[in-house]
Amino acid sequence: MSRTGKKIAIVTGAGSGVGRAVAVALAKAGYGVALAGRRLEALQETAAEIGADALCVPTDVTDPDSVRALFSATVQKFGRVDVLFNNAGTGAPAVPMEDLTFAQWKQVVDTNLTGPFLCTQEAFRVMKAQEPRGGRIINNGSISATSPRPYSAPYTATKHAMTGLTKSTSLDGRAYDIACGQIDIGNADTPMAQKMKAGVPQADLSIKVEPVMDVAHVASAVVYMASLPLDANVQFMTIMATKMPLIGRG
Repeated sequence: MSRTGKKIAIVTGAGSGVGRAVAVALAKAGYGVALAGRRLEALQETAAEIGADALCVPTDVTDPDSVRALFSATVQKFGRVDVLFNNAGTGAPAVPMEDLTFAQWKQVVDTNLTGPFLCTQEAFRVMKAQEPRGGRIINNGSISATSPRPYSAPYTATKHAMTGLTKSTSLDGRAYDIACGQIDIGNADTPMAQKMKAGVPQADLSIKVEPVMDVAHVASAVVYMASLPLDANVQFMTIMATKMPLIGRG
């Protein structure tokens, strides 16, 4: 256990949406939580819902030095890291592939793939060295890890790659009691999902409104994944709005 007698979680992208909901749910489940994200004000808003067991660490997950500082600050305050939720992510404009700029592609790859890798790498260093050894890494994969939407090449490519990172992390972590699983989320009702309510392109390029679900269900699922003993693991979980057009997409 940590210095506070609680398990400790790091949540990236904790300033809004899924990250905020998961951070708050973990805190309610008894975790101390380090909140990572680019915007301090947004992190502080999340922390206000948690209380004294929250640590705000402005973080750019694409920057190795910033990621190291996040883990260092967490260990300094709490003494260890039990759970990492790799949640920070971004998308690119929904335009034809040939109209994407290199900068737009690179921003998505750096945030959605390189960022989780850097956080995972640092988590391994901490989790292998702490006593008791080990911990759990949970990756936010998205249903785009298996099924693309139109005009989503950068996002879909990085989320497919996240599945590979999850599998490699799960394999490489076995020897050190580090478990890794992935949650693939479909249409959680967050600010990013507001476009679903207005209508989004389907496989045939028609525009249709899609149903959404309460983000609290996602938070509960992550808390369940985190709560398992390290000899058990949810390798992959899909949680989605029941009537969204995933099954049969295309």
